[in-house]
Amino acid sequence: MKNIPAGKSTSLIAYAPFVGFIIAYFFNREENHPFATWHIKNMFGLTLMFIVSLVIQAQVDVTVGDIIWLICLLLWLFSWAMAFFNKRKGIPFLSEKFQEWFTFLN
Repeated sequence: MKNIPAGKSTSLIAYAPFVGFIIAYFFNREENHPFATWHIKNMFGLTLMFIVSLVIQAQVDVTVGDIIWLICLLLWLFSWAMAFFNKRKGIPFLSEKFQEWFTFLN
């Protein structure tokens, strides 16, 4: 049997659209599993990117916003797959920055 990291279920919940990272954060507060915390921070960053894409879509240019939104969607699917396959791998460069920036989610 493969080694399943503690907090895998919580990390998968984090990728539920809109409120998943909030629910996962509260689930993980007591146990504080590093694997889940990593994915919660990653999804928080992705959620901010989705919000930025919507603002750009509404205020700057619809096409540019759509392209950024699509990129965010693909990154979200990739990140969810990494959590599913028990990996701490995410968006090149940005996922590591999310880990540094969002320390309040520890």
